[in-house]
Amino acid sequence: MADFSKLNFQYLKEALKEPVNFWGMAGFAVAAAYTGSIIPLGAALAAEGLYLVTVPASSLYRRLVDKRRKDQLRKLRERQREELIKGFDPREREAVEYLRWMKNTIYSNYRKFTGSKEIPSNIQSLDQRWEDFVDLLDIYRRRKSHLRSINRQAVQNQLTQAERSVESAPDDRAKRVQQANVEILKRRVAAFNDLERSVKLVEGQLQSIENFFGLVNDQVVTLPTPERVSSLDFEQLSDSIAMTKQMLDATADEVGALDSYNRQMGNYELLPGTNR
Repeated sequence: MADFSKLNFQYLKEALKEPVNFWGMAGFAVAAAYTGSIIPLGAALAAEGLYLVTVPASSLYRRLVDKRRKDQLRKLRERQREELIKGFDPREREAVEYLRWMKNTIYSNYRKFTGSKEIPSNIQSLDQRWEDFVDLLDIYRRRKSHLRSINRQAVQNQLTQAERSVESAPDDRAKRVQQANVEILKRRVAAFNDLERSVKLVEGQLQSIENFFGLVNDQVVTLPTPERVSSLDFEQLSDSIAMTKQMLDATADEVGALDSYNRQMGNYELLPGTNR
């Protein structure tokens, strides 16, 4: 039975775009033109009203629309991920494609050695783990590139020099300027350290994903029973990836912070009376 209390504009809009609705209205229009009567038009309005009241409120239709929307989003993500992979360097693409090949090999070996046509959901979760690998690799390569663009020792030397300048400042104004410089450099070093830790964390997570794929394939080939394969701790890897992503979210502003500190340093160097 249709749930009229849950009728909303989104499902109504989808119902209007359905081919069955369009061709139904077209059929009434053709009948009206052929007969020269307005009766088919009246019937069309009545049918359309009934259609728009019942179909969008139907739980079956809502599930159909929701599934269609999820499929569209999934295909969009797949296209975006493939475009992302095209931007990787050859070594990174090789790692991605090797893991994709490994995933497909695991599925093939599972069917082959267990004699099962269906792949259990825990093994199918390797699809998501492969996507996680691509996403994490993208974060890793961008943060690694940013770290390489920064001369940490030079920043540390600047901090040491700025701290000495505070101590030897001839007056309060010069001391305040130099102290501001010190604080900027300290925040920059701290941001660099956080970013460096996040890069090492992602690197370790990427390695764990690769190793887990190898472990699953070994298990499928050497002990090919659904029970033994299911005993592998897929949840542990999933939880580890989720924790890594949370940590990355917490440090997502570090790259921007480093760039901001660079701009602040540029502005500082333009102040009259400061040492370059």
